[in-house]
Amino acid sequence: MSEPARVPRDADDLDAQFDSIVDALRRDVRRLRQQVDRFSHAYQRQAEERSRRASGGDVDDETQRGYRRLKQLQVVVQHIESSTAYLLGSGIDPSADQSEEETIAVAQRVLESLEAEQQRLYRDVHDGPAQVLANAIFEIEYLERIADRAPSEVRQTLRTELANLKGQFRSSLDSVRAMIYDLRPPELSELGLAEAMGNYALEWEARCGIRVASRLDTMDTGLSPMQELAIYRVMQEALQNVHKHAQANAVGMAWQHSNDNWVLHVTDDGVGFDLVKAARHKKSVGLLSMRERAELIGGTLQIQSTPGKGTAVTLLLPAQKKVEPLRARRDERAREEHS
Repeated sequence: MSEPARVPRDADDLDAQFDSIVDALRRDVRRLRQQVDRFSHAYQRQAEERSRRASGGDVDDETQRGYRRLKQLQVVVQHIESSTAYLLGSGIDPSADQSEEETIAVAQRVLESLEAEQQRLYRDVHDGPAQVLANAIFEIEYLERIADRAPSEVRQTLRTELANLKGQFRSSLDSVRAMIYDLRPPELSELGLAEAMGNYALEWEARCGIRVASRLDTMDTGLSPMQELAIYRVMQEALQNVHKHAQANAVGMAWQHSNDNWVLHVTDDGVGFDLVKAARHKKSVGLLSMRERAELIGGTLQIQSTPGKGTAVTLLLPAQKKVEPLRARRDERAREEHS
């Protein structure tokens, strides 16, 4: 790892101290990624050589162990990169001498890490709480059949209590299944972005009971899979925020190509909120998540809301645009928020 960050002499200059620490962290993360990449190349060479020497092309135990170690290292580094970029913002921002390809590669790895974490949660929730709740409902139904043979003086009480318990479990299972649906990977490659968003909107409308009026441009976006997936996740988060906070009756969702830009626009007729207070709220994770994803793909996110007058979320993504350094965009956003 790199040498400890040189803390400025003025101990009261917290901004300078923060920048110094972040610079050192950025260098360390980049160096760690390079070490893992070298390990990956060395493993691939060794695996190919062992495969040629092995009879029948079988993979030996040592090669399998090396593969598991490589995957562990890659997952760890992805999480480090993701956490640094997500929590510190400029933490792994590429330096000025990095190429456009390196900048895009960093953004790609951060988004892949975020998606990998969602897929891990998807599997954990599917195999954990969902199965437990389903089994609990099955056990309660078994107890209901036994309760029919109970003495008459307690039979009705048992039936009532078991029915209430089963209702609670079913409600919880419905919530968990909704979470699983949101976490699962969308079928963008098979359906296309517009159709995938339309399918999600229909399912969300049926689940949440809030009308959705959609206008979706189905033409080929020309965007990368990384960008399309990030757009889909922003759309999901915008609708989830409506369900959780807006108390809305209707939602409008538009996805269209306009003036060399792709635009996602999600509006609701809910209670709205104070943008200044929300920005200062430590639990505004949904807003931060949408903004981070937009910036990682070279876009911008605009949120307009007034208490009592609903909310509008707009993602603007130039159809052909280089991914700009994250620090430059975040510094610009910070200036706008404090102006």
